[in-house]
Amino acid sequence: MLFSNFLGVSALAATTLASAIRREEVVQRDDTAALEARASTAICPAYNGKTYTDSNNVAYTVSCPYSNNGNVIGSTTTATNLAQCMQACDAQSGCNAANFHTQVNICYFIGTVGSNVLNSTYNCAVKNSASSSTAGCTAATSVAVTFNELVTTNYGDSVNLTGSISQLGNWSPGLGLALSANQYTSSNPLWSGTVNLPPGTSVQYKYVQIVSGGTINWEADPNHSFVVPSGCATATTINDKWQQLSTSAGASSTSLSSVVKATVTATSTSSVAPTSTCTNGPSSRNCWSGGLDINTDFDNSWPTTGRTVSYDWTITNTTLAPDGYNRPVFAINGQYPGPRIEANWGDMISVTVTNNLADNGTSIHWHGVRQYHNNGQDGVPGVTECPLAPGQTKTYTFQATQYGSSWYHSHFSCQYGDGVLGPIVIHGPATANYDIELGPLPVTDWYYQTVNYHAAIAEHANALPPEADNGLINGTNKSPSGGSYYVTSLTAGKKHRVRLMNTAVDNHFVVSLDGHQMTVISSDFVPIVPMNVTTLFLGIGQRYDVIITADQSPGAYWFRADVQDKAGCGTNFGIIRSVFAYAGHETENPISTAQTYTQTCSDQTGLVPYWNSFVPQGQTGTFTELTTSQLQQTETDGSITVYWQINGSAMLNNWEQPTLEYVRSGNTSYPADLNLIQLPTEGRWTYWVIQEVAGNPYNVAVPHPIHLHGHDFYVLGTGTTTWTASAASSLNYANPTRRDVAMLPTNGWLALAFVTDNPGAWLMHCHIAWHADEGLAVQFLESASTIGTVAQIPSDFASQCSAWDSYYNGHPAYLQHDSGI
Repeated sequence: MLFSNFLGVSALAATTLASAIRREEVVQRDDTAALEARASTAICPAYNGKTYTDSNNVAYTVSCPYSNNGNVIGSTTTATNLAQCMQACDAQSGCNAANFHTQVNICYFIGTVGSNVLNSTYNCAVKNSASSSTAGCTAATSVAVTFNELVTTNYGDSVNLTGSISQLGNWSPGLGLALSANQYTSSNPLWSGTVNLPPGTSVQYKYVQIVSGGTINWEADPNHSFVVPSGCATATTINDKWQQLSTSAGASSTSLSSVVKATVTATSTSSVAPTSTCTNGPSSRNCWSGGLDINTDFDNSWPTTGRTVSYDWTITNTTLAPDGYNRPVFAINGQYPGPRIEANWGDMISVTVTNNLADNGTSIHWHGVRQYHNNGQDGVPGVTECPLAPGQTKTYTFQATQYGSSWYHSHFSCQYGDGVLGPIVIHGPATANYDIELGPLPVTDWYYQTVNYHAAIAEHANALPPEADNGLINGTNKSPSGGSYYVTSLTAGKKHRVRLMNTAVDNHFVVSLDGHQMTVISSDFVPIVPMNVTTLFLGIGQRYDVIITADQSPGAYWFRADVQDKAGCGTNFGIIRSVFAYAGHETENPISTAQTYTQTCSDQTGLVPYWNSFVPQGQTGTFTELTTSQLQQTETDGSITVYWQINGSAMLNNWEQPTLEYVRSGNTSYPADLNLIQLPTEGRWTYWVIQEVAGNPYNVAVPHPIHLHGHDFYVLGTGTTTWTASAASSLNYANPTRRDVAMLPTNGWLALAFVTDNPGAWLMHCHIAWHADEGLAVQFLESASTIGTVAQIPSDFASQCSAWDSYYNGHPAYLQHDSGI
C-alpha cells in the first residue's frame, strides 16, 4: 500500500508516548523459590478427596485438580502452595474455601461455595465446618446426585453405575447403583439414577451394561471423574454418554494421525495415534490422545507429535473475479482465499513464502496463534521482522500449541485486504459432539478499486470511510457482474461443524442460517461451554466454531452475513450470502426467511470459557488507561493527514529497523512513535482500559475491534460511558470471556487483563485496516531481557533485513506512507 505521491507522516516523529502511557502497575507472580516451594508440597494429589487439617487445626476437604466456581471474595499471592492457601483462608473473614491456581501462584478466597469444576491448573479445599455462606443459606450435608447415561440397549438388558466409593459398590457392578429406564425411548435412550453423597466427595466411576443372561459389558476407558459440590446446593445432575473404543463406520472422524488431508506435505518422526481408551469421534469429541483431552488447558500442556506439516507458497500479482468483477489481487499460489493450513494439535507448521510481488514487500502473521516463546515468527514488519523483499524467500516455523480455527494474513500495511490471507484449521478436542467437519467459512468485504487505493485516499480525506462494493463468503458471491454463491452441503439428521471467521477490512457482520440454530463451541482459539444462538455477531478478526444440526425440512437455506451500517459497523453495497443445501437440493435457489435480530456492533455475550479461570482482583492499584481518538491534521501545503492515536500518538514503525533489532543490538533509545510500552517483568498480571475519547477537530466515534498478538486476554467488562476507577470493582473477574479480539464500544471503554508470560514484542491494534494504517496501535515489549534466550530471534533475521535494506534503498516504486502495519 505504497503511493509516493501522498504526503509522508514525518510529523509523527514530534509526537511522544513516553509521558502519556505509564508503565504497567502490576502484581508479582511466581519466582524460582516459590516454584520450588510449591513443588515440595504433597497435599495434591495425596489428599485428593480426603480431609486435610492445616497448621491452624482447621479441617478442609481437598480436591485435585479442581477449582470451585463459588463467589470469589479476595485473593493473595503470598501463598506458595495449597497448605499456605488454606492458612490464608483461615485468616480471611468470610472465607469458606481456598482455591489455589498452581500455574500463577495465586490463592483465591471463596465465600459462597459453589460446585467443583475439573481444571488441571487448580487445586481447591473446602472447609468441613462451612455451615453457611455469604448468601445466608445453610450448607448441604447431603447432595442428591442424579446420573443420566445415554446408551442404546436391548430389551431385558440393564445398566448399573459403579465406582470408587461404597455408595457405588467400590467397583463391584452388582453392588453399584441400578439405573432406571423409565424415561427410555428409541430417540432418547436415557438411563437414570439418583444417589445421596456427602459434599466434597471425589468420585471415579463407570457405567456397565448387564446383558440378559448375565454378561457384563463395561464402557471404555477413561474413568469418569466428579467431585460432589460443597455449599448450599442439595442436588446436582451429571449427563454422560456411553464411551466406546471406536467410531461407527462412515463417521467423519478418522484417526488423528490422518486428520490432515492431502492439502499438505507432512513428514514425521512419530504419529499422532489416538489412545485405545478415548478415541476422538462423533460421540466423543472431548477426547484426544496421549492423555490429553478437552480438559487440558493448552496454556500449560500440549502434545509434541514429532510431525511437521509443510507448505510452499508464492505470492504474485494477478487478476481475479471472485464475484464476477475482474480486479487486481495479490494472490497466494494464484488463489483467493489462500491455501488452507491444516494441522493437528501439537504439530509443527512450516510455511515457505516466496515474494514475487512487483513493488511490494510482504509478511505473514498467524492471527491468534500464541507463538509461545517464538516471537520472531509473528510476522509483523517493523516489529518482529523487516518486510520480505520482492524476489526473497523465507520460512516461518511454529508449533500448534492451541487448537481451533483462525486465519493468516499479511501485516504489511493493509495488503491482506487485496488478497494475502487464508484459513487455519488445527484439529483437537471439542466441547460438544458433531458428525461432519465442514471446515472454514471465511467472510469478508470486497473493494473493486482495491484496498490499497482506498486506504491511501482515506488517510488524506475529510470524508467517511469507503463503502465496500460487495462481500465474499469463502471467496465467492454474486454481483451484477456475475459470480456464484458458495454452496455448503448438509446431511439430514447430522451435526456439522463450521468454522466461521471474519477476514474483513472494515465490515463487521451478523451471521445466521435461515431456519437453523447454531451451537457455539469455540470463540477465537478458546473452547467454550456450548451455547445455542440463531444469530452471531462476528467482529473483524474474530472466529467462532459452531455446530449446525440438519434438522429442518430438506431444501436450500440462505446463510446471511449482514453488515450493521446503522450501528456503525461499516457499509457495504452488496448482499452477502451463501447457500446451505441438503443433499439433492444443491442447485435450488433458497426462498427461506431470515432470522430476526436487532442491529448491533457489540460483542456476543454469554461466552463462558470451558476452563474456569479467575483473574486476580483488586491487587493492581489502578488500571492503565489507553485513550484512542482521531486527529485530522492540516499540513503546510493545505492537505489533510488523518491519524488514529493512542494517548495522543499514532504508531509509525520503521520497516528497516524493527523493534527486535533494537533488542538484538541492545539499543534502548526507542522512538516515541513506536508506541512502545515496556513490560519488563515476567509473571505479572497486567490490567488495561481502552477508552474512546473525542478527536480533533471532530469527534469521530466508532467501534474498534481490538486484537492482541502473543496472548489471549480476559475481557473484564465494557461500557458506553467514560471509564472511572470505581468501575474496577464491578468487573467480572470470575471466569470472564477470554479471546484475542474484542470490540471497543462507540464512545466507550474496554477493560482487559493478561499475564506477561510470553517474552517478545507484541502488537495490540485495531483490526479495521484504515485505523491500523493510520496508527491505532501500541506494542508491548515484554520481558526484553530474555528475548534472544527464552524467545529466540530467528537465524535469518539479519539477512532478511539486509535484503530489504538493499531493495528499499534502491529507489523502489513506492515508499512507506502509513504506520507500516
